[in-house]
Amino acid sequence: MAKKEFTFKGKTVEELKKLSLKEFALLLKSRERRSLERGFTKAQKDLLKKIRAKEKNIRTHCRDMIIVPEMIGITIHVHKGNGFVPVLIQPEMVGHRLGEFALTRKKVEHSAPGIGATRSSASISVK
Repeated sequence: MAKKEFTFKGKTVEELKKLSLKEFALLLKSRERRSLERGFTKAQKDLLKKIRAKEKNIRTHCRDMIIVPEMIGITIHVHKGNGFVPVLIQPEMVGHRLGEFALTRKKVEHSAPGIGATRSSASISVK
């Protein structure tokens, strides 16, 4: 069985890359579309310049940057608070924000309850 080709709102990756930013914005949901219509911040413009210049090892703090088709196939290191996480941009990520793929919170892992945590822990001997 052949692998199904990715489409975004009925357009293939090649068709998406040919679209202008305004035409692409019309395919997005309202929040992302309005964000693109307002224009990019200075940091977002700098990130796009690095992507268009095909720089290696791109690092950014722009977690709110919307992933546009020209980013597909590029690895961007996104800041997550205490370091950078490499994010390989794939076609399925188009229209999302970079921060969605660099999680800032760890999974909560609890150990045994401490002394005084419950009534039953009062019977545990303290050494």
